[in-house]
Amino acid sequence: MDERLERILPRVQKPGRYVGGEYNAVQKDKDKVDVRFAFCFPDTYEIGMSNLGMRILYGVMNEMDGVWCERVFQPWGDMEEEMRKAGIPLYGLESGDPIRDFDIIGFSVGYEMAFAGILNMLDLAGVPVRAEDRPDLSPLVIAGGTAMYNAEPVADFIDIVSLGEGEDVTVELIELYRRAKREGWTKHQLLVAAAQVPGLYVPSLYEVTYHDDGTVADIVPQEGAPRKVTKRIVQDMDKSYFPVHTVVPSTEIVQDRTTLELFRGCIRGCRFCQAGYVYRPVRSRSKDLCAEYAKEALCDSGYEEMTLSSLSTSDYRPLVELCDDLEEFCEARHIHLSLPSLRADSFSMDLMQRLQKGRKSGLTFAPEAGTQRLRDAINKNVTEEDLLQSCRTAFSGGFNAVKLYFMLGLPTETDEDILGIAEIAAHVMHVWRESASNKNRGVRITVSTSWFVPKPFTAFQWEPQISLEEYQRRVKLLRQAITTKTVTYNWHDGDTSFLEAVLARGDRRMGKVLELAWRKGAKLDAWEEYFSLERWMEAFRECGLDPHFYANRTRSRDELMPWDMISCGVTDDYLWRERERAYASVTTPDCRTHCGGCGANRLVGGKCNV
Repeated sequence: MDERLERILPRVQKPGRYVGGEYNAVQKDKDKVDVRFAFCFPDTYEIGMSNLGMRILYGVMNEMDGVWCERVFQPWGDMEEEMRKAGIPLYGLESGDPIRDFDIIGFSVGYEMAFAGILNMLDLAGVPVRAEDRPDLSPLVIAGGTAMYNAEPVADFIDIVSLGEGEDVTVELIELYRRAKREGWTKHQLLVAAAQVPGLYVPSLYEVTYHDDGTVADIVPQEGAPRKVTKRIVQDMDKSYFPVHTVVPSTEIVQDRTTLELFRGCIRGCRFCQAGYVYRPVRSRSKDLCAEYAKEALCDSGYEEMTLSSLSTSDYRPLVELCDDLEEFCEARHIHLSLPSLRADSFSMDLMQRLQKGRKSGLTFAPEAGTQRLRDAINKNVTEEDLLQSCRTAFSGGFNAVKLYFMLGLPTETDEDILGIAEIAAHVMHVWRESASNKNRGVRITVSTSWFVPKPFTAFQWEPQISLEEYQRRVKLLRQAITTKTVTYNWHDGDTSFLEAVLARGDRRMGKVLELAWRKGAKLDAWEEYFSLERWMEAFRECGLDPHFYANRTRSRDELMPWDMISCGVTDDYLWRERERAYASVTTPDCRTHCGGCGANRLVGGKCNV
């Protein structure tokens, strides 16, 4: 360990974040590898170490001969200050070496509020933040993750964007880089070649022009780059890599447990949900393989809890059978199985009985809207009776805590829809009084609301976000309507949601705003301790851009979106039809009931694994 690092660690919070050496961390002889990859997560250790995608790609790359992938996380403010004072550049946790000396620096970007963190980490590493200021082949800066489906706000800083699931395309990119390094290519030659690899988007090879009103006029690919870059997906989940041997953190993290991924994609069609569209089509792992991976991972890690994970866990066809397979193994070792992402229409007595065998930690359901009309508009396909029946089942089985998640500001929302949230909470309270098996323990009902953020590649990508003032009015209306003392109401900060909407639908002109905001101090924007909307608003004013143009404006059907060079497999025609059905409050059946023709089936040869 660097002596300078040893001196500063006693002065910072949670020094375990910064020392590495965890169980299963991969060590290699750096003299025997030809590609060193710095895998960066632009948020804290606690958040990044909980990310399943990072665990998967870390394993995939380290299984490659001659490749050493190391983890890098954004340090907390106290550690960053000490590092800059001591002249310690950002380093890989496995070796302690500065990442500016690595071949490739890759970012996993799951949310837009991490954009400033990308610039901060590059700067802390001693790497120029703008791509044009990095003329050499290395370090090559790449990025992937859900937020990269609109990479335009960071287009000035990223060399290559990886779209979709990275297990295959990352390997291809590394092999291409190896060839470039071996044959003495220039960086530009590499970028031109990378643009021909399916799933790789090279921002510098696209020329964007704008109309006088600020909307995108045209996007023109250069030097043979494709007009559309389509995401990559894993075709067969049973043949895909699963991180059985994962790095076990040496300090507490947000999701400190083993995670078992059951399937990818979603059969539902919630019109606000970006993940539900961009992760399509559905591809499942077989039950027997899931059970094998689960047991091996638990034995290796020593964890006493396992999460069965996917966008909607209860939509996994053999879920009950899988739980049966794991039951004896987990009970004998006092391992708790948790089932997140349960739908209110599919919480059954079977599932409850399995959850009962672990600790009753409370259940979470997401009706999203307070009335059936609005739930139909967003295509939630859940009724209030579905929710109440699930709560009835839970309360009768001994559960005494329920969390209910909703959104405010959804398209077509009225005050009646908002007041409906309070009514649902009151009805849940009534159900508890009727069906609770042990009323002496009391009940905890938590209502949480977030502010709707229109995202690319959703049916609501054309919709405006309501104003901050209107959002605050709706929060106040709901607060006043919730009168039951046993119901706790939590609401999401409006400032961060507004900026998220701006960044989510931003174009590449926003790069100058992002850089200026970062230079003014933006970095850990997902944390309220560091976030300042005024800092960003100053940057917008100084750059002559209006954030409301991006967040609060309705788009027409024929407007060219900043991300128009990207395809997630789902067609715009389908998304627009879903938008029209939303305004008519007409639902679309789930994919198992009836194929809606979204187009994602073409990515797997014509038939989804629903």
